[in-house]
Amino acid sequence: MQKKIIAHCLIKNEERFVWYSLMSVLDYVDEIMVWDTLSTDDTKSQIQSIKSQKIKFKEVGGVDAVSFTEMRNKMLTETPRGFDWLMILDGDEVWSTKSIKLVTDFIQNDSDCESIVVKTHNLVGDIWHKMPESSGRYNLAGRRGHLNLRFINLKKVQGLNTRKPHGQQGYYDGEGVLIQDRDPKKIKFLDVHYAHATHLQRSSSRDNDLKVVKRGLKMKYELGEAIPEADIPEIFFKKNEFKKAPFPFWVLAIIFTLPKRLKRLLLPSKDGY
Repeated sequence: MQKKIIAHCLIKNEERFVWYSLMSVLDYVDEIMVWDTLSTDDTKSQIQSIKSQKIKFKEVGGVDAVSFTEMRNKMLTETPRGFDWLMILDGDEVWSTKSIKLVTDFIQNDSDCESIVVKTHNLVGDIWHKMPESSGRYNLAGRRGHLNLRFINLKKVQGLNTRKPHGQQGYYDGEGVLIQDRDPKKIKFLDVHYAHATHLQRSSSRDNDLKVVKRGLKMKYELGEAIPEADIPEIFFKKNEFKKAPFPFWVLAIIFTLPKRLKRLLLPSKDGY
């Protein structure tokens, strides 16, 4: 029997990337709950330009770091019955066809897995460059790097909920155990990447970005590594609107790169932000 996948997408001011995010997975999931937390840019019209009954769009109230987590829990509560897997999809996360297909094919053919962790290309400067692997600081089930838990088996994890404020937020089972701390044999690490635009300008203006909780902490100026062409999501070129990072970015990146890398080397980093 075909397993049904629902995606949760909780957003605010994602005008530049939300269309690409949704379109990159639309053919591989059965439904996407898209909840907008009072966007002040063109995010809503970007979503509504996608004519698909799979997208269930809803405008909800504004959130802070704490109520952001409460809204995630409300999405879980309002998830219709009948879905087998949850995909966590932020409005700045864009998948290549080969990556999303590999993950969803795995879901359809596996019977025992509880959750899936994948890798991320954290974009810096533009869509052609990513942060170095040495900057990855997430610890998931004994591994460290640019990692993210992005799929959870709703049939095997009972009482799924989110806890802690945005920035340290995690998904837990009904007994209060982090999903990544459950049976490690049932966590699948897949060697695929998605593009994460967390360090780029995501709205039409910097002012709009600063209206989003904690986003002001995310913009980075650092020399990135080139992403292999085959790993860049094809959907990025559907509209042909992305450009290489401007000259001022490279100037600032040259200035800040060495101090940032020395800091990462010499000082332990904390989880979250």
